[in-house]
Amino acid sequence: MGFKLFLLLEKFLMILPKKARKGFFTSLAILGYYLSKRYRDVADKNLDFVFDNTLSADKKDEIIRYAFKNLAYNFLHVIELRHMSKEELKAKVSVDNIDVLEKVHKEGRAVVYVTSHYCSWELGGASIGAFIEPIIAVYKKMKNRTYEQWLLESRGAFGNISMEKTNVVKPLIKALKKGMGCGLLIDTNINQKDGEIVEFMGKKIRQTTTPAFLARKYNAAIIPVTIVTDDEEHYTLKIYDEIAVQKTDDIQADILKATQLQADWLSSIISENPKFWFWLHRRFKNDYPEIYR
Repeated sequence: MGFKLFLLLEKFLMILPKKARKGFFTSLAILGYYLSKRYRDVADKNLDFVFDNTLSADKKDEIIRYAFKNLAYNFLHVIELRHMSKEELKAKVSVDNIDVLEKVHKEGRAVVYVTSHYCSWELGGASIGAFIEPIIAVYKKMKNRTYEQWLLESRGAFGNISMEKTNVVKPLIKALKKGMGCGLLIDTNINQKDGEIVEFMGKKIRQTTTPAFLARKYNAAIIPVTIVTDDEEHYTLKIYDEIAVQKTDDIQADILKATQLQADWLSSIISENPKFWFWLHRRFKNDYPEIYR
């Protein structure tokens, strides 16, 4: 019953003028900011940890408020993508530096896209599928399976295939061998067995090594990608240069070096504009659990 009401709300929102629909989600973000002390605290602790308590209270509050708005807009984009044509998406998102990918594809190599919860990650993933190539996007299983199916339908609107992260490596290998790309998030909290320690924003944290492992073993290209906006109406999908993976006799060292380079890339875009990152997530809970106590 609850999900049916949610679908009715979706239909109602899509009937509204675009400006009114966006205004609704802006208001939702403001409400979420004031009602969710728990996530305000998580964001505040993340910012203190990453920036060594150097940010003023006003600056932190500005970033945290935007984090709530950014999350709300991602939810808005999920809804809109379910009803959006490729032409409408093209009017909203442009692609920068696509030559990098054209070069890789001419070489006959598959692409491992590495990305993060930065700005409108939902629009970013859809734009890769729509304007570059359909990819396998890895996600974490949700508790609400009905909502999960709704979300995955949106993410698959432009050809992407979603695969749950449990036991996903073998399917990814098969896809890469066929020349199909895959998308992996590198900014989620992970268990000790799932990654290696790298330096991220000046902190020692654990990060997934899967992109480096896949790229090294199957001659794929690690291509960082993110999305940004100046006006929250028009977005740019930014393609970065390939992160090369060395092939020496020391496999683990090769993988660790490429994983560190990915962390360096992510650190650089967050440092450049920290408001776009998803500060509401307990990113460091396994490596630094004391932060959230």
